[in-house]
Amino acid sequence: MLANAAGIMPDSLKFDADLDFFERGLDGVDVVVHGHHSHEQQPHSYLRRRLILTRQVPAIAADPSNEKALFWNPGGASFEQALIALGVPDGSVGVIGGTDVFGMFLNRYDVFYLSRAPGVRVPDGRPVFPDVPARTPEEVLTSYGLDRGQRQVLDPAKGVAVVSWHRSSKLD
Repeated sequence: MLANAAGIMPDSLKFDADLDFFERGLDGVDVVVHGHHSHEQQPHSYLRRRLILTRQVPAIAADPSNEKALFWNPGGASFEQALIALGVPDGSVGVIGGTDVFGMFLNRYDVFYLSRAPGVRVPDGRPVFPDVPARTPEEVLTSYGLDRGQRQVLDPAKGVAVVSWHRSSKLD
């Protein structure tokens, strides 16, 4: 689960080592893509170009509160059109959720980083992908052609680890 039923990430899912991994990853991309209710409040957030998915605009519109952001309705414009409008048609992209946003990109990921915190449960929470909990996140990733990669322990004391899942065709 990504968040509780209200869409808020509970403290039980927050780990400093995971946050550091997340922030380093975002520092390495040109564009951050997320849903209207997802946020990343990192020290460099204001520097990042971003696409914010929403159904509140017909296609693509400026975010009046952030000159580096565009609102994007996938029903009105393609992802490629949104990247062009943002000025980074060939930029590297980091997708940070929520559930539907992660699901929308399942057939496009080159790599997906799945973090796990053993023993943490969020009953009735918001899942990482639309098909969860009927299937595990790992089953969903495998069904979209991603292969399990290296597991990296981020916080040995708490057992927090991340596994990189890579697109099969990208590894050749």
